[in-house]
Amino acid sequence: MLTLTHFLTLGGILFSLSMAGIFLNRKNVIILLMCIELMLLAVNMNFVAFSRFMDHLDGQVFVFFILTVAAAEAAIGLAILVVLFRNRETINVAELDDLRG
Repeated sequence: MLTLTHFLTLGGILFSLSMAGIFLNRKNVIILLMCIELMLLAVNMNFVAFSRFMDHLDGQVFVFFILTVAAAEAAIGLAILVVLFRNRETINVAELDDLRG
């Protein structure tokens, strides 16, 4: 039988892995975006777990809106990356520092 603690532990591990991925890999923008998506999925898992174990649908409805925003964020982020790659021929974060205002 899976309890709430199992789901929260898994969500915490996924969130920690995504934070480690963001701090350890600051070179590739695609990996940074994937770590942000993994972070959102870890939070969504916690919302669904609490929603299930408290018998309320509020958390699951909130997850639906988070997934919608995450899909839009991924689409816009990848579009920006395509434009950057066409103009600069790289997606290395260290080489994109001249974009500062």
